[in-house]
Amino acid sequence: MPNPGKGLDQDGGITTDITGHRLRHAVRRADFPAVSETRRLLRDHLRRWGVPALVDTAELLATEVLTNALQHTGGGAVLIATLSPGPEHRLRVEVHDSAAHRLRTPVRAGAGGAAVGGEHATSGRGLILVQALADAWGTSVLGTGKVVWFELDVKAA
Repeated sequence: MPNPGKGLDQDGGITTDITGHRLRHAVRRADFPAVSETRRLLRDHLRRWGVPALVDTAELLATEVLTNALQHTGGGAVLIATLSPGPEHRLRVEVHDSAAHRLRTPVRAGAGGAAVGGEHATSGRGLILVQALADAWGTSVLGTGKVVWFELDVKAA
């Protein structure tokens, strides 16, 4: 019998796993239309988890990080969102990808250099948004890729 918290893709692999206050959603390589589905899943779960104040910022930042992973790596990505209980009541969103290189720390315009991509570029501002809006963020290199993560404090929302 299928688990109601899990969705299966066409190949029979798990694409979505919802357990308690944890959402795991896999996106295939170059599947940019799936970013909007991921955004919808995140929005719905944040509301269900009782933190609707985090929806706008979490959607924006998750979209930026997930799109970067799909655009700049040769593989798919997995988004994991976890709402921690207790005094450290935070939302942590991680995007796992298959590229093991570290990200450059973004440079804001006026902070000792031009913004990444230049003033008139149509892209290149995603990590600047993450840096500006997240309560914490970072990257970790894993054996098969890297994780870009951000955290939002529920109390600050």
